[in-house]
Amino acid sequence: MRLRVLPVFLLATLPALAAPRPLTVDDLFAIRDVDDPRLSPDGQWVAYTVTATSLAKDKAGSDVWMAPVAGGEPLRITSSEKSESRPRFSPDGRYLAFLSSRESEFTQVWLLDRRGGEAQKLTDYKASVSDLAWSPDSKRLALVVSDVDPDAPSPEAKKDDEKTEKPIVIHRLKFKSDGNGYLNDLRSHVHVFDVAAKTSVQVTSGAFDDDDPAWSPDGQWLAFTSNRTADADANENTDIFVVAPSRDAAPRALTSAASTDASPAWSPDGKWIAFVEGGADKEDTIYTSNHLALVAAAGGPTRAIGASLDRNVARPRFSADGKAVLFVLEDSGNQHLARVVVATGVVDRPVSGDRTVFAYDLGPKGELVVLESQPQYPAEISAVTPAGLRRVTTTNDAFLKDVQLARVQKLQATSPDGTKVDYFLALPADSRPGTRLPLLLRPHGGPAEQDSAQFDFEWHFYASQGYAVVMPNYRGSTGYGRAFGRAIWAAWGDKDLMDVMASVDDAIARGIADPERLGVGGWSYGGYLTNYAITRTNRFKVAVSGASGVLMSANYGVDDLQYWWETELGLPWKNAALWDRLSPFFDMDKVTAPTLVLCGAADMRVPLVNSELLYQSLRRRGIETELVIYPGQYHSIETPSYQKDRFVRSLAWYDKRLKPAASAAAR
Repeated sequence: MRLRVLPVFLLATLPALAAPRPLTVDDLFAIRDVDDPRLSPDGQWVAYTVTATSLAKDKAGSDVWMAPVAGGEPLRITSSEKSESRPRFSPDGRYLAFLSSRESEFTQVWLLDRRGGEAQKLTDYKASVSDLAWSPDSKRLALVVSDVDPDAPSPEAKKDDEKTEKPIVIHRLKFKSDGNGYLNDLRSHVHVFDVAAKTSVQVTSGAFDDDDPAWSPDGQWLAFTSNRTADADANENTDIFVVAPSRDAAPRALTSAASTDASPAWSPDGKWIAFVEGGADKEDTIYTSNHLALVAAAGGPTRAIGASLDRNVARPRFSADGKAVLFVLEDSGNQHLARVVVATGVVDRPVSGDRTVFAYDLGPKGELVVLESQPQYPAEISAVTPAGLRRVTTTNDAFLKDVQLARVQKLQATSPDGTKVDYFLALPADSRPGTRLPLLLRPHGGPAEQDSAQFDFEWHFYASQGYAVVMPNYRGSTGYGRAFGRAIWAAWGDKDLMDVMASVDDAIARGIADPERLGVGGWSYGGYLTNYAITRTNRFKVAVSGASGVLMSANYGVDDLQYWWETELGLPWKNAALWDRLSPFFDMDKVTAPTLVLCGAADMRVPLVNSELLYQSLRRRGIETELVIYPGQYHSIETPSYQKDRFVRSLAWYDKRLKPAASAAAR
């Protein structure tokens, strides 16, 4: 084939390909979040949600989409001002149900007939629906519905601005929940809704919450999860129950161990239920690894499967032939789709590698799709094929091709006691070997979480501003087994601080980080470790502490973590020495780093009182500090303009101390 050479003058007129541009803070709102993939019964389509954020409207909203699994253009199914969630195909393929609060103050079930027409509101409860599951014959829906609040004001009363609100009356031991506010005596229960007749029966009731409804293959039973102990607020002991899908049916418990059992899934023959079983030792609290287990639907002892993994698992589903159980497996900075053979306990991983699998769905003929992410792209849906993953959605591809992302790698440091610690390192795309960069240590929250191989805007954003960013999986993190997690039990700020400092030292030893330009910051437990770090070392020139703990006893009865506190630390008036030892507040006289303090005003997980105490103590000592309170926000900052403010303000705080020349030029 002969190549045609273009004249020089013609080459000069061709548009130059635009080079990818650096990431900016506003790009946070260009990224769309894909979630909750669900295969159609014929395996040809996948329904999912896409959440888009509008900085102009200062809110985010979710819509339902569908994409052909074989490839092709996706279809947007909903477009209302209110968010839609939980798309679920009926087993006969005729309907697509979803949840929405459009046209109602309460979230209801909406039904889209796939033969054509607009979605129609199916239910009209005087309370919100939070979950749904189709019966095998497509005639009924199992729903999780909140109790009706008898004290709720009428629509007319809500319009009366002069109406004085009623007092909040508290009876429960656990009386608040971050994101929900104060808790009353209302609970959520399982209802069964007849689609054709549009009638509903309440199946479960009582002073407890019921969740995770799952139909047996013959439609004769519903499995669900509930804590039905004498005082459910005093423990986290949920069990698996089965109940007939009719009014006033008596639930029958299938599990009874003092553990957190969840996510029941039926075998195709209806004889077994797979579920996630938590650790039985309550003193492990958040640090234990859960595992998969089986129990006969007729009752009997439970049997652990794949328990030797010593890793957290989630989302069990039986394979179509019932010989294996698929599940999501958390492991050493990754999250994979795994499968265990029931008869042998042998585990393999259909989807592995350096990635995070968030969710998956399984078709009746073995079709398999996963929602997964890697550091260079946000979560997208892929089909699992013998040749590997084949992308089904490309929601963020157009955006990604125009921006320059960080180079992310997973490295390993060695703590002073010899413990190996994984950490992620994000570097500017244009950084050169041998050039030392200012470093930001950004420990994750939890502590029982892990940083994993997925797209994280924060990593890319700070790297785009010229920083090396270190995110360590310190002891206390999940994904590394029970012993690794429990190493900080009632000993926060010890081995975990040792580990995060080891990751910083490793980045310095590799010639990446400038030891004279170190910053630290985090949110929640990451903020707590920030507070601990600046009271234990003066190596950090600047700190950003978000929603952080500082005086542990100030949290008791103020946050929603009462069970964790009592189990791990004991009652504060009986074990005051331990509570105080774990409180950075008593070492504030050692802090030298200028510290920016951030928190949501309505935070019930790590309440604002901590941030106020931190700010006041620093300000009193003359340490450069600033307190920023985001009105109406719980533990997570959800309002887009506040999210932007948090990034912009934190970056400016870091730049002023770690890049003074660039900061002055910017001003």
